[in-house]
Amino acid sequence: MNPRILIYATAFARSLATSMSAIVLGGQLARLGFEPGEVVLTVAAGLAGATVAAIVATFWGDRLGRKALLIELALLMAAGGAVVAVASTPLLVGAAAFLGMVNGMGRDRGASLILEQAILPSLASPEQRTRSFAWYNVMQDSGGALGSLAAGLPALLATPLGLSELAALRGSFGAYAALMLVCAAAYLLLPKSVENQAAGSVPVSPATRGVVFRISALFSIDALGGGFITRTMMATFFMTRFASDGIDESAVGLLYSLALGANILSHFGAAWLGRRIGLVNTMVFTHIPSSLLLVTVAMAPNFWVAAALLLLRESLVEMDVPTRQSYVMAVVKPEERTFASGVTGIVRMAGWAAAAGFSGFLLLHFELWTLLVAGAAMKIFYDLALWYNFRHLKPPEEGGQALAAPGSQPR
Repeated sequence: MNPRILIYATAFARSLATSMSAIVLGGQLARLGFEPGEVVLTVAAGLAGATVAAIVATFWGDRLGRKALLIELALLMAAGGAVVAVASTPLLVGAAAFLGMVNGMGRDRGASLILEQAILPSLASPEQRTRSFAWYNVMQDSGGALGSLAAGLPALLATPLGLSELAALRGSFGAYAALMLVCAAAYLLLPKSVENQAAGSVPVSPATRGVVFRISALFSIDALGGGFITRTMMATFFMTRFASDGIDESAVGLLYSLALGANILSHFGAAWLGRRIGLVNTMVFTHIPSSLLLVTVAMAPNFWVAAALLLLRESLVEMDVPTRQSYVMAVVKPEERTFASGVTGIVRMAGWAAAAGFSGFLLLHFELWTLLVAGAAMKIFYDLALWYNFRHLKPPEEGGQALAAPGSQPR
């Protein structure tokens, strides 16, 4: 089987499982009698485990073997899900969440993604690379959407099947474990060509380290801005700002299902635009308008105007994702891709977490809409700084080359 199809399939299945489990986890733990603090600690344990795994993948993934580590990660996730499905005590559930990297955030961002991003460029030509990342993100978003819908099945099936709500929720984690086993089986079929052919013999060059750390610093600004604009924060904004219009969770849920469709379509637009104006230009000149649209959402006079502006924003905001992933993988040497993917991924995860926590403090002193404006401003600053610093460093299909010497660094 085409190894690229296998990577797409595992991205879809893992995203489906992650999205579903993030919603189901809270309900299951609540029915087990966990205190709110114990639920938060369980989620924190899962994220801590995911962070440790991401660090391992970044700095030792090539030495351990990409294929072998992907299989091991999938098996650990399956085992963690299986234990959560049957465990009842906070200590056991927390330990399973840590070892199984159970992701309570609902976004598939972790060690497996780091390794898959490093593998994808080796499975496509430079001209096909960005389109490959577009398809990868489409499969992730589609899996996430289906996972969100699947999280509602326990409530629908419990009575017809004669199950308690808790038993039905436990069954969801059984399905989660099964999906991870499917991923492990798919990874077994990957060819040896997915490995870093120079693993253990070629260190990361100073040129690459310099560029990766510089671009990661900029990514951290973007991530901090994004941490102010989480989906939970946006849902809260819509329901409080437009409460008089009768806006509730169902309306916001429908709005974001449409937004996800706009995201999916935008990935293909990004690949098309990237071929014509370049990856950095696509990243910057689609991201700035999306940030400006976010400001207009915060100032919209009614829900319908705000919803239309949000959908327009969502048709642009994700166009930098496949282009960003493709660009980072293109400007480093093949044997340095795991390092580059891992460092940039870890920085983004840390930025989201830090900003999400800091936003809670800011809300004690400012209104919710000010966070949206602050997040947009940080993102615009990131875009301008990215264009200024990296407009001269081109990927191969734009006439550039992977970093090999100090002279190839951006001016």
